[in-house]
Amino acid sequence: MAVSGFEGFEKRLELNFFGDDPIIFQLGLRKIGFESIQQVLEAVQCTVVSAVGNSYFDAYVLSESSLFVYPTKIIIKTCGTTQLLKSILPLIHYANHLGLTLCSCRYTRGSFIFPNSQPFPHTSFNDEVTFLEDTIPSNLCHRKASIMPSKSSSHSWHVFTAHSSITHHNHSHNHSDSDIFTMEICMTELDLGLARKFFRRPGDGKTGDSAGKEMTELTGINEINPNALICDFAFDPCGYSMNGMDNDWYSTIHVTPEDGFSYASFECVGSVNDNIVHVLRKVVQIFRPGTMSISTTCSGYNNEMLKMVKAVEPLGLKCRSRAVDQFPAGETVVFQTFTARRRSV
Repeated sequence: MAVSGFEGFEKRLELNFFGDDPIIFQLGLRKIGFESIQQVLEAVQCTVVSAVGNSYFDAYVLSESSLFVYPTKIIIKTCGTTQLLKSILPLIHYANHLGLTLCSCRYTRGSFIFPNSQPFPHTSFNDEVTFLEDTIPSNLCHRKASIMPSKSSSHSWHVFTAHSSITHHNHSHNHSDSDIFTMEICMTELDLGLARKFFRRPGDGKTGDSAGKEMTELTGINEINPNALICDFAFDPCGYSMNGMDNDWYSTIHVTPEDGFSYASFECVGSVNDNIVHVLRKVVQIFRPGTMSISTTCSGYNNEMLKMVKAVEPLGLKCRSRAVDQFPAGETVVFQTFTARRRSV
């Protein structure tokens, strides 16, 4: 195994805003110009490689993961040695100019494969929390930082949330807030044969977009949600990213397929009424990971989380641990870890 390789585990930041003028909600943050978005990403140290939009939000595939821009919400997810938290101040700046005020912040990540390669402020979770505490405005007064453990000392889930005292509901289209959850899946030790599908042939003559489309169809990623509009990109010589858009739902996949530090992630937002069993089974079948974690964030512990175990255990994975923690504004995070049954623990 290499002493250090590409860091697949992403850092994820979600910022929610509100405004007094209802007209703002029609476009809101989507009014931020592309040049301004590029400046934000320059501070993070990544760039846009592909983009698509619909009537609900804009989705950008980045050189390191993804960016989603809704009228009152931004989700930015970056891997490698990016400095994600440096996006907070410029994003708040652009939002304030549009008449929007930050009302909540959520930062999550897994355990880095190569923690010593991370630059400040991602040098440790303590450094990240200190940076967040010093950066976000004081009106976000309900704050909590937590490291959620698993049976493996090398794998845990890091969560920081902050909310203002005033509750602002930016309802999604045709969905109740209580039904909505965000699911983040992190997978390592990918099946070698399946991981090879995310390598490009030397001199294939394809663009990143056309090679990405080929990988999407070859691997069955397009079957996870057949209704989704997919924006995909294949990197040279290897690696893959996609964003899916299904009305106001997003999904995203990122793959670092190199042997020794292979990694893939799948994230989506959905409803507890959706067919989560189908989604999970397809994701596991595409990557066949040796280890996997599933983190779900929702507005209350829901028995739907138990369906996740029943969905993946028949595919050769065993649930090894489950941690549950409560956060401000009624958020519950459930962190579950799995390893292949063939592995000794």
